[in-house]
Amino acid sequence: MLVYPETRTQDIRTALIGRREELEAEYVATVAEMTLAGVVDSGDDVADLGNKAFVREQEFVLAESFRSRMEQVERALERLDAGHYGTCETCHGEIPVARLAAFPSVTLCVSCKSRSESRY
Repeated sequence: MLVYPETRTQDIRTALIGRREELEAEYVATVAEMTLAGVVDSGDDVADLGNKAFVREQEFVLAESFRSRMEQVERALERLDAGHYGTCETCHGEIPVARLAAFPSVTLCVSCKSRSESRY
């Protein structure tokens, strides 16, 4: 388990909270746009309806992506509070510092992340 000095822990917490706020703002904006784009006009033909359905589906996937990343940031904050930040949730090995620097909310090492993605 990586042990960080208190100042480093506070820097990590600040970065994670900032990222969570960015994701929340993007999520709110995406959801607001979804409600505006989904309005069906009585003059819409089949192509218009299909296009609106396609756009709405893309926006839904984007909103779900933001929500998922917010949850990942929350898990990272919880792990930071519990003293487990920097430890893989699956294998409990250390996550390389370079990976944490690139993705502060990451909770899996490269090997475990690769395995989880290969299942899909």
